[in-house]
Amino acid sequence: MNLSNVKRTKMCGEFTLNDVGSRAVVTGFVAKSRNLGSILFIDLRDRTGILQLNFDSSRDRELFEIAASVRNEYVLKVAGVIRQRGEKNVNPNMPTGAVELEADAIDVLSEAETPPFMISDMQNVGENLRLKYRYLDLRRPSLQKILMTRAAIVGATYDYMTKRGFLNIETPFLGKSTPEGARDYLVPSRVHPGEFYALPQSPQLYKQLLMIAGFDRYFQVVKCFRDEDLRANRQPEFTQIDIEMSYAEKPEDVMKEAEGLIREIFKRTVGLKLPRSFRRLKWSEAMSRFGSDKPDTRFGLELKDVTKVVKGSSFGVFEQATKRGCSVRCINAKGLAGMTRKEIDAFQEVVKEYGAKGMAYVQWREEGITCSFKKFFDDDKFEALLSAAGAEKGDILFFVADRDKTVFAALGALRLAVAKKYNLIDEKQFDILWVTEFPLYEYDEEEKRLNAMHHPFTAPVPGDLKYLDKNPLKVRAMAYDLVINGQEAGGGSIRIHTPALQKKMFEKISLTEQDINERFGFFVEAFRYGVPPHGGLAFGLDRLVMLLTGTDNIKDVIAFPKNQSAVGLMENCPSEVEKKQLDELGLKL
Repeated sequence: MNLSNVKRTKMCGEFTLNDVGSRAVVTGFVAKSRNLGSILFIDLRDRTGILQLNFDSSRDRELFEIAASVRNEYVLKVAGVIRQRGEKNVNPNMPTGAVELEADAIDVLSEAETPPFMISDMQNVGENLRLKYRYLDLRRPSLQKILMTRAAIVGATYDYMTKRGFLNIETPFLGKSTPEGARDYLVPSRVHPGEFYALPQSPQLYKQLLMIAGFDRYFQVVKCFRDEDLRANRQPEFTQIDIEMSYAEKPEDVMKEAEGLIREIFKRTVGLKLPRSFRRLKWSEAMSRFGSDKPDTRFGLELKDVTKVVKGSSFGVFEQATKRGCSVRCINAKGLAGMTRKEIDAFQEVVKEYGAKGMAYVQWREEGITCSFKKFFDDDKFEALLSAAGAEKGDILFFVADRDKTVFAALGALRLAVAKKYNLIDEKQFDILWVTEFPLYEYDEEEKRLNAMHHPFTAPVPGDLKYLDKNPLKVRAMAYDLVINGQEAGGGSIRIHTPALQKKMFEKISLTEQDINERFGFFVEAFRYGVPPHGGLAFGLDRLVMLLTGTDNIKDVIAFPKNQSAVGLMENCPSEVEKKQLDELGLKL
């Protein structure tokens, strides 16, 4: 039978018992074959799954010989009839495990050399080798499932946002460098020698300009670029779901739309129905309870402030901290007093990584209390400390004394480390909440100046404007982050929409008139022509895919990622270019 003009009737993973008796044509890659002498089985794979093909030499010897010659990763087109497998041959681990295709025609569309590694989720293959042959790595079912989930998230986004009246508008990739935060990727201009475009770290200014232009509601699934050191959840190019809307005057206006999108994404991709409204947690409460502005609240180990209790003790570490206006806080790892000294020392290293000089502890085991500083406390004061920490026999307390910023970072990291080591986190649970009312500014100790905590276009809480001149660190921002399982899934703010306040914001972060004109002149100019109140938010698409598919590596959710050194191993980039190209750009190395 000639299959050259015959089209595929169904994908491999879509066949069920309802198809038994029907003729079918399938295409795909050979996952594996098993030659039993007179009968040959081939597992044919495409992105939907695997279908078993059955070749019987007694039916067609020539067909059998062709099938016996194929190897793993050959590309085939095969025709035949769908049959039900015998009861003993049913594979309950495969969606198509109850059926097979009894083949009567085969066409070898493409032969394949032996791959450098087996195309299997069970193979333990080094990441660099997988990235070098990424097109083979992407044939693995687990990665295909992740990228199909990514496609479903994007599809849900387009459908939902369009129904809600948001327009999909593209913004430029070649723009002006406005360096703040991470480094820009720069693109030299051939037409204007010595001048450069910058790839966008986000479409922030453009989407605000779209509101000024009167488009009212905008969204975009957009590539962004940052030249920064990489880690497991960071890539030089990443993707945002970007949203902006006019006449949003309070955070709730944007948060409501964002919640609707997240509910739709969860429903369509993992079949989970989320609540109509997500929990809210103010930034100050998140920091004081969890030591983090992206708290994982699937477990306890909350921070306890014991500064007042330890004040007046003769323990130098605590006393010096209280005299310097710092704080002493702890976490109570309930029921974990059986930790070894080696485990405690490992947790010491965790807090030191986050700036703490050390960590004190109280270990209340069955045989008694072990505590390095108990001798500096009288009995009543020590009892008061245990009570403030909610301690009982079987618990272990960890203390850090320093500036709040350091204490929060150290204990926030420690609670995560303890929870992961002792399996205190329910990984099947989705913990979703908003963190709101961030500080508008943070103080840069090195440069001795204020910085915008989010970006300089974030509007302050109206009631805090009175602090702007005399106590700017007290000013809260109309900013909000959506946190899922201790990860920042997205964030945004209500924007400044008056020229005077925007100018004031620039000045508070020490931008001169010249700085403002050089970096944001076109943006400031637009403010002269009427600006509707507006706000928005951006979700990290890559982060969302990671959370919904359960991977902790961003490279798993991007089709062609870079490695930890920002190198594309498959295509070998970045790479040198010809001198002619440099000359055309007016560049010299």
